[in-house]
Amino acid sequence: MHTMWKGSISFGLVNIPIKMFAATENKDLRFRQLHKECNTPVKYKKFCEHCGREVKEDEIVKAFEYEKDRFVIMKEEDFKAAKAEVLERAIDIVDFVNLNQIDPVFFGKTYYLSPERGGKAYNLLRKAMSDTGRIALAKITIRNKQSLAALRVFQNALMLETLFYPDEIRDIGQVPGLPQNVAADPRELEMAVQLIDQLTTNFNPEKYQDEYRKSLHQIIQNKIQGKAVDVKVQPQVANNVVDLMSALQASLKENKKANRRTGSR
Repeated sequence: MHTMWKGSISFGLVNIPIKMFAATENKDLRFRQLHKECNTPVKYKKFCEHCGREVKEDEIVKAFEYEKDRFVIMKEEDFKAAKAEVLERAIDIVDFVNLNQIDPVFFGKTYYLSPERGGKAYNLLRKAMSDTGRIALAKITIRNKQSLAALRVFQNALMLETLFYPDEIRDIGQVPGLPQNVAADPRELEMAVQLIDQLTTNFNPEKYQDEYRKSLHQIIQNKIQGKAVDVKVQPQVANNVVDLMSALQASLKENKKANRRTGSR
């Protein structure tokens, strides 16, 4: 596993050297764009419309567009000045909280942390957090971006999850069409709760797979081997349920049949 960051956890006056690794990976299949005539990969060039020519890397500067077509040019010194007070190689713990106080909307990317050398202080923090049921809120700078992060225990390791800042979460008031002051029908609500109870189970991550990626990968393998690809479109089954109560009743009935077949719940 590739080490992507080295630093330390700052815990009061305790300093714990650590290494950080990406805990997740994107399994999406990536495709290249080719020229249809000759199957040559298409390249994208940086082009200046004003000068009418391609520009080189050393001719490009960073700028912030504060109004339409109006920019302020940024220099490397500006970025250095902004992070002068930031601990670049430290996971600086600022608070301890309960995990259930953080809504999942705040969570970003996940990383594993391992001790850089030894493990006594690392294990002490891990055990103390596990015993108290707390997670740590910390600040970390990765690739010139300071992030809020949650440090928590996962199995026998410490895990860091970047968090969005509150001003990065869009105001729910911007979402159109949300129902306002609509009361639920008591009978429909009772049946909806029954359906949720029937569908409730223990979380088993191995149960869930990306069926589209799996199917697409198989098609690619078939094409590599020169096999024909059959396109079979499953016809849409008409849903004749015309009201919510009927839909709930039908769902409960179908779920009971499925449970009898599988012997579950």
